[in-house]
Amino acid sequence: MKARGLAVLSAKAPLTPFEFERRELGAHDVALDISYAGICHSDIHQAREEWGPALFPMVPGHEIAGIVSSIGASVTKFKVGDRIGVGVFIDSCRTCASCLAGLQQYCEEGMTGTYNTFERDGKTIAFGGYSNIFVINEDYAVHIPENLALDGVAPLLCAGITLYSPLRKWNIAKGSKVAVMGLGGLGHMGVKFAAAMGAEVTVLSHSASKKTDALAMGATHFVDTSVTGALKPLTKTFDLILNTVSAFLDINEYLDLLKLDGTLVVIGLPGKPYEVNAGSLLNGRRRMAGSMIGGIPEMQEMLDFCGEHSILSDVEVIDASYADKAYERTIASAVKYRFVIDASTF
Repeated sequence: MKARGLAVLSAKAPLTPFEFERRELGAHDVALDISYAGICHSDIHQAREEWGPALFPMVPGHEIAGIVSSIGASVTKFKVGDRIGVGVFIDSCRTCASCLAGLQQYCEEGMTGTYNTFERDGKTIAFGGYSNIFVINEDYAVHIPENLALDGVAPLLCAGITLYSPLRKWNIAKGSKVAVMGLGGLGHMGVKFAAAMGAEVTVLSHSASKKTDALAMGATHFVDTSVTGALKPLTKTFDLILNTVSAFLDINEYLDLLKLDGTLVVIGLPGKPYEVNAGSLLNGRRRMAGSMIGGIPEMQEMLDFCGEHSILSDVEVIDASYADKAYERTIASAVKYRFVIDASTF
């Protein structure tokens, strides 16, 4: 199947128009016309080879929303015309304990990423969602509720599930006190989800200008962390802290904000390891944990939750020709709160 999109031809090269072929439709495959493809900061890291050696040419993109255009002979999960989403991975071993539990993101053999990896055959480079069409096994795609706009859905397939999963894992509900560190593409989804689950939400941000947005998204409190001593009054306040910040910081200041048995979940990827004071953990039986996206069942649960609560990512829709500028603005945190490419412009 002939496809067109954007590719990075070598490390740090600009995005450029690119034509390539998708595989033929297998018995359990679904083809989709992509409507929107979100830009994730991890796309930039990989395109610029900041996370180690990468595969080129690279078609980035793992926040994909579209419409099913054709299905394989044995497909039962989708029909032509269905609204469909594809996220960060497109396959896994299917047989390990994690996969059997619906936690494909933690596949013991390693999940197959949507791009910058080889497919399970070990030979074919997987090309991502910055393109007009996509082909995927039905088991690794999800249904999008009819009431949700597809442009705002695209980032839910990465940014959304990345925040939804830890909130569910740590049983956030009415009465829970949750803090979200950072109000960007990830953080703003954490605020919306936690508020919809009934939690009392506090945003911890060094950008005072984001207070109005934070409160509009459902936060009850906003704390400007650039103010000296601003965190002190919050000591032993929170059940859960979601750290979406990728910049290096003193994590101990935030661990001290946890209640007894509270948990700080690392979601953002800092450039170097945190320096953790054991006393910050011992004083209150606190935990520091990590969480990565979600499996297919949880992705579907998240989208259904979004449908019920009318939750979408806040997006700026762009043409394909603007993608390089969007990369620079993403790095500068100059977007509210996620760029989404209109796939009709590829």
